[in-house]
Amino acid sequence: MRISILPFLLLAFPLLEIAGFVVVGQQIGALATIGLVIASSIAGSLLLRHQGFGVMARARQEIDAGRDPSRHLAHGVMVLLAAVLLIIPGFITDIFGLLLFLPPVRDLAWRLFKKRIVTVTSFGADFSTGGFRSRGGNRTIDLDDDDFSRDDDTNPHGRDPNSPWRRLGGD
Repeated sequence: MRISILPFLLLAFPLLEIAGFVVVGQQIGALATIGLVIASSIAGSLLLRHQGFGVMARARQEIDAGRDPSRHLAHGVMVLLAAVLLIIPGFITDIFGLLLFLPPVRDLAWRLFKKRIVTVTSFGADFSTGGFRSRGGNRTIDLDDDDFSRDDDTNPHGRDPNSPWRRLGGD
């Protein structure tokens, strides 16, 4: 039987944060500890605004240049996570948040996680042409208003044998 360690970590994490408050409060005082928590929340929101827009602008430049923007989009998600970690009260979350704001740490995280991320290339944006492509190639079905209806009386099952949808698979 496999036992997950995640519930124990979720229970231990708030206790570690409280212990961090106690240790920092003993070293610098209660008011200074509260001031640090408020300052880290403000810094998180300001860094989110500044760095977040920069990362998104770089991702947009990659898209405009016809290159894959996945690295820059991943950096944007990590900046968002870093800002949320800074906004959450606690010193352990602040340490992880500050580390995620550093571009070398984000690059390392991207190198570690990009192998686990699955990208679908057969459907979606075609960055080389700036357009979109689909699995079906260039086949487009253009129906007039009288080609399709939900309550077709000619067939008891509502299926028209002359419908262009019936001819799609080569029937």
